Amino acid sequence: MAVAVANMTTAALDWVSVKFNAPLAGMVVFGVHIHGHLVVEVLLIAVILFQLSRKSYKPPKKPLTEKEIDDLCDEWAPEPLHPPITEEMLSEPPTLESAAGPHTIIDGKEVVNFASANYLGLIGHEKINDSCIGSLEKYGVGSCGPRGFYGTIDVHLDCEARISKFLGTPDSILYSYGISTIFSVIPAFCKKGDIIVVDEGVHWAVQNGLYLSRSTIVYFKHNDMSSLKSTLEKVTRGNRRAEKIRRYIVVEAIYQNSGQIAPLDEIIRLKEKYLFRVVLDESHSFGVLGSSGRGLAEHYGVPVEKIDIITAGMGNALATDGGFCTGSVRVVDHQRLSSSGYVFSASLPPYLASAAIAAVDYLEENPALLSKLKRNIALLWNELSELPSLILASNPLSPIVFLKLKRSTGSTKGDMKLLDEIVDRVLKEDLVFIVTTKRSTLDKCRLPVGLRIFVSAGHTESDLLKASNSLRRVTALVLSELA
Repeated sequence: MAVAVANMTTAALDWVSVKFNAPLAGMVVFGVHIHGHLVVEVLLIAVILFQLSRKSYKPPKKPLTEKEIDDLCDEWAPEPLHPPITEEMLSEPPTLESAAGPHTIIDGKEVVNFASANYLGLIGHEKINDSCIGSLEKYGVGSCGPRGFYGTIDVHLDCEARISKFLGTPDSILYSYGISTIFSVIPAFCKKGDIIVVDEGVHWAVQNGLYLSRSTIVYFKHNDMSSLKSTLEKVTRGNRRAEKIRRYIVVEAIYQNSGQIAPLDEIIRLKEKYLFRVVLDESHSFGVLGSSGRGLAEHYGVPVEKIDIITAGMGNALATDGGFCTGSVRVVDHQRLSSSGYVFSASLPPYLASAAIAAVDYLEENPALLSKLKRNIALLWNELSELPSLILASNPLSPIVFLKLKRSTGSTKGDMKLLDEIVDRVLKEDLVFIVTTKRSTLDKCRLPVGLRIFVSAGHTESDLLKASNSLRRVTALVLSELA
């Protein structure tokens, strides 16, 4: 349109020049002297008004024929609901046919179980079973409602009080499902605009909590305190806005994806220096670390009140289910109104709360359990320290013994294929059940994959030797076949 207007304007000016035989600098029309620029402006306005008054041309719409409609429908393909099914997705893990104790049944055969985080060996324990039976007879199976809507039963309050007493914290709150604890707690306290500094090796439940919080997430290198320090320095240095918003450090006591133990003493020192709050997940350290199983704070001799928020799943050392968060009364009370996993989920089945109480009581009455667990971990570490192609990457005190390849194949997929072959042959040939660090497509963990061996106080010396000998033999065979 602009080109058309310019062309018409030029033509009009030429016509004026010829018609009146006068220069555009000025002319006399009907005895009146008119400057050339006024003529141009009048003509431009007239052209613009003319163009604006014209109706735009719209071609007549023709309705589609039945054949055209059918052809369009045949050509349309909806987006798939899921990605293409791969060979890895079709594989099914072994199915247990008995309790997940130190020994279990798979395909009708008894195997040594190193795939269950039954750290204290309490699955199937008589005292735990008796507490569940008594609770079932008194309360039934379910609670049929969230805690705030007639789902609170006295055994829930007893369990919360027992955990607080054991850990030395003012108050605790129970969750119905272990993995939902941490990803309900994080968004209950962390909101959009807050800053969360988090270890890059955290497991999926923590990742999900970070995503739901919509906070600003900054990662530091896995269990690297110099990286944490520099990250905190960058976040706070010269950032006046950071002084006015909530800031958190999120770590695991024992990392599920590596078996490493977080250096809590150094984390607390940095927290106090840079004025952050600490959220600590103790799912794999509660009932394991410390002289009496009270977790990471006892292990490092750090006062528990210096940790702002502590969470843990009860499906590991306590051999039950559900989870808890413990801390100050204000921290706990806030969750009763703002934590989605607590407010909207049916409360923990009463018999599971009874089992948790019984497990904590038994641990407190039998400290030898922890000594047995530590001896088993040390024995397995000693046996696995000289494997030809696998390297120990976990902490020597961790019940998660993590092995990774000394030489990667060059891709995560290639590493997983090799590790899966080792795991399958160890189970089929030697009846030893271990697992790889399989991750879903949602898991964004940045750590290398490997083998996870969950050590239990219920394992015997022969169980541990059998596992180490099997791994040594099968790994050598698998790698020699690939060479």
